[in-house]
Amino acid sequence: QVQLVESGGGLVQPGGSLRLSCAASGSIFSINFMGWYRQAPGKQREFVARITSDGNTNYADSVKGRFTISRDNAKNTVYLQMNSLKPEDTAVYYCHHLMPGGSWGQGTQVTVSS
Repeated sequence: QVQLVESGGGLVQPGGSLRLSCAASGSIFSINFMGWYRQAPGKQREFVARITSDGNTNYADSVKGRFTISRDNAKNTVYLQMNSLKPEDTAVYYCHHLMPGGSWGQGTQVTVSS
């Protein structure tokens, strides 16, 4: 099991940007699907984006065109670049190894408010 630690969250104004990082304790070279989920207060955790080891990406409709997921296998790190942020993007963001029993990070808070 790979341990994941997120960072980069914070407070940002609507229309602003944040870059989240997910650092793995071990190599993610052999892990195909890595992704990001988010959970707002009182809501179910939802899928945001995923990326394969080859760099193929998928996004939730709510973030498509605004968010970009990427990975650097050599650095054992997955990123989520978030642009044009909206108040409804406010949530705790989690890095995840997308498989049954896959690892989750501890989460990082993103707050979008004026």
